[in-house]
Amino acid sequence: MKFSKLSQLFLVSSIGLLVATFLAACQLVSIDVLYVASSAGAGSSSDGVINIYDVDAASGAIRPRTPAASSGGASPVSMAVTSSYANLYVANQGSSNNILHLAVDLNGALTAKDTVTGFGTPVSVSVNQAGTYLFVAAQQGTTGALLAMSLGTDGTIGSGAVPTSLLVPGHAGDIVVPTGVFALANNNAVYVTAYDQSVYNPGGTVTPGDNANPGWIFGFTIDSHGVLTPTAGSPYQAGVKPSALAADPTSRFVYVTDFASSQLIGYTIQSGSTLNFFLAAPTHTGNQPGAITFDPRGKFIYIVNELDSTVNALAIDQATGATTAAINVANGFTDPTDTDPVAVVVDPALGRFVYTANYLGNSVSGFRLDPTGGALTPTQATPYPSGAQPTALAIVPHGNHATQSVAP
Repeated sequence: MKFSKLSQLFLVSSIGLLVATFLAACQLVSIDVLYVASSAGAGSSSDGVINIYDVDAASGAIRPRTPAASSGGASPVSMAVTSSYANLYVANQGSSNNILHLAVDLNGALTAKDTVTGFGTPVSVSVNQAGTYLFVAAQQGTTGALLAMSLGTDGTIGSGAVPTSLLVPGHAGDIVVPTGVFALANNNAVYVTAYDQSVYNPGGTVTPGDNANPGWIFGFTIDSHGVLTPTAGSPYQAGVKPSALAADPTSRFVYVTDFASSQLIGYTIQSGSTLNFFLAAPTHTGNQPGAITFDPRGKFIYIVNELDSTVNALAIDQATGATTAAINVANGFTDPTDTDPVAVVVDPALGRFVYTANYLGNSVSGFRLDPTGGALTPTQATPYPSGAQPTALAIVPHGNHATQSVAP
């Protein structure tokens, strides 16, 4: 069978159009860049890694980039990004006990900049909205501490931060273990969760006769010189073993997960950044709740439960801060993840996708967020493989894409 030149040209053009259409259909349009910190594997001195993923705008599926970046230390445990999305900070434990600063370009690529050490063992990090301070909750011997490290205009970490000890009133000699730190979006205060290991230490020893409350949240204001001052009434009681905390984007409410009692404890932020318990009782969560985050509009809370391998979805009453279950038909307000979720983030560009890092699953679970009710449904092909034992997540919008937000 013979074709004229015109017919051949038409055939080739048609095939090319079909191929182009197929490739376009398969092309991922990245709306966010997701960072997943994991251990490197063999060797206690081996640096951990930061795996980088593109988030598909349509499905929420993630696709890995290569190569991964070094976390700058043996065991990454926490990450924080500036509100400009230009700087990422990674806290490493193990043989490193350091914090690495990485610059983030518009494409989401990472470039290692500077590292700080000499402040104990970092547990959690948070950056204030202004991008002027990196707050570090650290363990210094038997005492927990908070450090406010100044940041340069390029994100460089300053030196000379003076640690402020976390002491339980009337029990200054108790062993205090910090678990989380969070800076308010209005830049007025920073809060640290911690528990008293002298009175709560399952499987270990406690101090006989010590009747201190086990769980606490410490509040501080910070002046222009980086000096931390406790808020009135600080520290505030926070259950048995508070594991993490977060505040809503309008800086009106603070929420703390209690790992031991499987509850979410809520506080209203008063004048002077003091805290008062909600009038309502704490909200029941799954078993052993850990990390907590908000959607960028401040309408919904997401909590990972380590023992259950689930994530809770809660809607927030904007007037009172009270929480109610964000229910989907299939799973209620509790959705299954892969094994042992320890970190959770919501994408900032659309506010439509939620991701968890699953420590024992060596994976990331993805969910689509219903913007009306907050309920979750699994994203395409979830869970996604990660590095070994992922511990922390951070996410930035891709390029110059607009973000979802609520002004504090």
